[in-house]
Amino acid sequence: MRMLFCSVFLAGFTACNSEKKSTAEQTAETDSGAHCVAKGMPSRSAAIRQAASVTATVGEGSMDDMVWIPGGTFQMGSDEFPDARPLHTVTVNGFWMDKHEVTNAEFARFVAATNYVTVAERPLNPKDYPGVPADKLVPGSAVFTPPMQKVSLDNPLQWWEYVSGASWRHPEGPNSSIKGRENLPVVHVSYEDAAAYAKWAGKRLPTEAEWEFAAQGGKGNRTYYWGEELKPGGKWIANIYQGDFPSKNTKEDGYDAAAPVQSFPANPYGLYDMDGNVWEWCQDLYRPDYYRNSPKSNPTGPQDSYDPDEPGAVKYVQRGGSFLCSDDYCIRYKAGSRGKGEVSSGSNNLGFRCVRVK
Repeated sequence: MRMLFCSVFLAGFTACNSEKKSTAEQTAETDSGAHCVAKGMPSRSAAIRQAASVTATVGEGSMDDMVWIPGGTFQMGSDEFPDARPLHTVTVNGFWMDKHEVTNAEFARFVAATNYVTVAERPLNPKDYPGVPADKLVPGSAVFTPPMQKVSLDNPLQWWEYVSGASWRHPEGPNSSIKGRENLPVVHVSYEDAAAYAKWAGKRLPTEAEWEFAAQGGKGNRTYYWGEELKPGGKWIANIYQGDFPSKNTKEDGYDAAAPVQSFPANPYGLYDMDGNVWEWCQDLYRPDYYRNSPKSNPTGPQDSYDPDEPGAVKYVQRGGSFLCSDDYCIRYKAGSRGKGEVSSGSNNLGFRCVRVK
């Protein structure tokens, strides 16, 4: 599996250097988007094209567990991150949003109704992976596997492993299951998987403008979506990483991986886990220069994808960070920051939530 994983980097995870230097240097070195995407990941597009499509029609959808976001005008982006500049004024219309990430139980209902097979569960096409032995081309996904000792942060393969059989049903591999985890966010979902669920549910994925407006909770642009302090009142109010990444998680917030939805306080709109827990797919294609000329009203992302780190990969925006983020490591859970993921990729710190308009 190591050989396969070296060839197949499954996006949705981020890693960064973290020495204590000047603010500018630290930001640059801990900037997950700038430094933490591995190069040379082959596409799984052929396998995706050959796979069966969703058999269910568009669903009517349930409004249960959704909250109304009134819409309005806000400052979008962050001066702290190159691809989130410049701060710019955006107006979005009102919309409904899932108050929490889509759970294992909810995704299981979708699969039962449609017989949908996620990308992580599908066969891989040998043509996409030249030089990799056929017996290594098995379905699976990326699982965070912390090393036993402190390691340099310049090689993510030291803490990520491509695990055969890992999928939404088996988050850590074949010997794990979602039994007892029904209320945890579903993970190992690609963009295609998330979009398919949203269609079935009569919803869609949020634009990143909608996502950021909702995350701000009507409080404006701040350091963290919850405010200016990392630990208000000395308490952790989001599921992120504490300790010496990646080998020593002190679990001060109570969790060493994803937490059940609604484990931390909601924001003023009644939304949970807009910071940390798992990354969330948005419907926008990713370009680092999009904000320079993005529309002022209801932007929906660029017409094409481009990432200078991996020019050939098609990537979509991800938002919110995950349980592996901290101010000493992956800082892109901070307000206004952007994540990015290759369209067919998944990992055990990547999920989603949906929106719906009136």
